[in-house]
Formats: sequence, structure tokens, C-alpha cells
Amino acid sequence: MRTPTEHHATVRGLRLAYLDFGGAGTPLLVLHGHFGRGRQFARLAADLAPDHRVIALDLRGHGHSGRDGDVTPDAYTADVTEFLDDLARSSGPMPVLGHSMGGVIAFRVAARRPDLVSALVVEEGGALNRRPEIADPVLDVRGWVRRAPTLAALRREVESRGIPDATYFLESAHEYADGWGFLFDHDDVTSSQEELIGDWRPDWLGSDCPALLVHGRDSTVLPTDMAEDMARRRPHTVLRTFPGCGHWVHDDDPAGFAETVRDFLGATHATGRR
Repeated sequence: MRTPTEHHATVRGLRLAYLDFGGAGTPLLVLHGHFGRGRQFARLAADLAPDHRVIALDLRGHGHSGRDGDVTPDAYTADVTEFLDDLARSSGPMPVLGHSMGGVIAFRVAARRPDLVSALVVEEGGALNRRPEIADPVLDVRGWVRRAPTLAALRREVESRGIPDATYFLESAHEYADGWGFLFDHDDVTSSQEELIGDWRPDWLGSDCPALLVHGRDSTVLPTDMAEDMARRRPHTVLRTFPGCGHWVHDDDPAGFAETVRDFLGATHATGRR
């Protein structure tokens, strides 16, 4: 597996971190969801190599990126747009993959700057994120422990909150001087989820580049009927549903996810469709 290098870019006055997995393949920008960070896509980067060079951004307030208190979708979208615009000066328009909130940001960027996005891969990013369509669009973590003596203790604390498996969250765990905690701010990430509540269908329908919508059949975040409606309404969109997978398809079926993404990107490149 290729070891990525971490870089930093100043975007709209904020220092953002990103991982570049390298290689001579076609660049692919990937965006994580709430609580995540870019390194969670290391397996995907390895599986897509050498055809694709994965660049994984830590969104504001996540991973090693800075925070300034603004956790609105507009702030994330503006960050990614400027970051992608800078990449495009040397690489041209490129595909963008986003998971969950990162998927929403990806299709919002495509709607505003279609010249930057050659194709979209949206994993479990719903265009309608509100009650009653989504039972609970916010995981309130403001009461979660800030520090634990060990990584194992931090896992136990998270799983005691009703999380069956804390592995995804532990990707953002960090050992501080006073114990183990998370790289994200508990209050900010809860507010960020609240800010994402809304109807994003105009953004989803606002671009016409080829799109792959990936849905886990067992997801509680993106209902199957919504995923099917999203694919039906947007031209040039392919829906791939993964039985037995939940919201984190890239973790639940990493090989199948990578194969689906690779096939889609390969077909898109072959047709030259933008």
C-alpha cells in the first residue's frame, strides 16, 4: 500500500490538510463525511492505483485541518471549490468522490463550478436530509467524553453511547498530553450536522456530469426510496446498491466499492463525457 504524504494549503484564510497518495494516474479528489478524515480512504487509494492518484482532503474542523467556527455547508463548499480550482490549474477538471456530508459538498461544488468536476461519485450523500425522511439526521456528540486514558477506553466510551462499532470514529482519535480524544470538536461537529439539515435537491440536480450514486441497502441515513428517486431524477446518473452494507459502504465492502468506482471512472474516461 502506497504511503501518502501530508500537505497543507491555505484556503480562504484557513489551513487545510490533505493526503496525496501519489502516482501518475488520473487525479481523484475524495471528501470524507462528518467525524471523518482523509486517511480513511487509504484502502480505496491502494485499490484504485495505479490508474488513479487519490487526493484526500481533511475538511475544515476535521483531521489536521484548521477550524474557525463556521461549519455551514456554504463554508465547506467554498473551501472545496477553491482547493479544487487550484488543483485544476495543473490537472484540469477531475472526478470528485464524497461520502455522506462529503457527497453533498461534492455535488454542491459541481452545481456551482461544473468546469472543475468531470464526474461525481456520491456515497450515501442524500439530497433530502431532514425529518421525517431521515429518522435522525444528527448524532449529538456534545456529551461524549473529551479524553480517555487509552485508545481502548475511548472506544468503550463511544460504544457505550449506543454505537455498535466505533472503528470509523477512531480514525479521528488522537493522543493528546492529557489522554486520548478526537481531532474534531464535539460542539462544532454537532452544529455542522444541524446545518446540513435541509433540501439539497436543487444542488443535486444542478449539474449534468456523469454521476455514480452508491447506496448501502441497510443504511439508516439514505433510504433506498430516496436513493432511487435521486438517480431517477438526475440525468447521466447510475445507482449502485450494496446489499448487506450500511452507511459506510467503503468499509463494509471495500473491494466491491473500489471495483464499482473503478469501473465507473473507467467508463467515464473512455467516453470522454464531461
